[in-house]
Amino acid sequence: MIRILLAEDMHMVRGALVALLSLEPDLEVVAEVAEGTAILPNAMTHRPDVAVLDIGLPGIDGLAAAGALSQQLPTCRTIMLTSHADSANIARAMLIGVSGFLPKDAPPARLADAIRRVHRGERVIDSEIVVAAFHHGPNPLTERERDVLTHVAKGSDVSDVAAKLYLAPGTVRNYLSAIMSKIGARNRVDAIRIARDRGWISA
Repeated sequence: MIRILLAEDMHMVRGALVALLSLEPDLEVVAEVAEGTAILPNAMTHRPDVAVLDIGLPGIDGLAAAGALSQQLPTCRTIMLTSHADSANIARAMLIGVSGFLPKDAPPARLADAIRRVHRGERVIDSEIVVAAFHHGPNPLTERERDVLTHVAKGSDVSDVAAKLYLAPGTVRNYLSAIMSKIGARNRVDAIRIARDRGWISA
């Protein structure tokens, strides 16, 4: 039985993945979390064989959590799930020893197969993600700019974002102006569309 830790912040997506993976006779989801900060504590408690992590998690992102896992629980292999990927994320994933990179909309059978393969010691990297990532180039947004735009994309207004990130509202507006200028967006909605299409923020 392959023991799995699943990290995905969208409740419905996480629930669907747990249900689908549980149908596989040789796979068992032993822990499911919604935040990056919960990955390592749960991994140390449940000792999964494979961690399936969304890149765009609140708290700390999936790649940062994967790096911590590789140091604290090296027997656990990691698969990253992403709507898109930029070249910097792929390079970072390779450096920390991530075993798999799959699109979030991959069929369940493909994810199950990838889990089995990385558990055997193979590396599974989706070719379409790699081609798209290097076509669009590296993410021009700083980590804080990504945080701000991600919260706005989820429907938070300036005041909400400021409260969540412990910033002044004026600072949040400055970040948004800088984002729009960097990526050539006409407005915030356009900035969200461009950043999502290019994989610079999670969908």
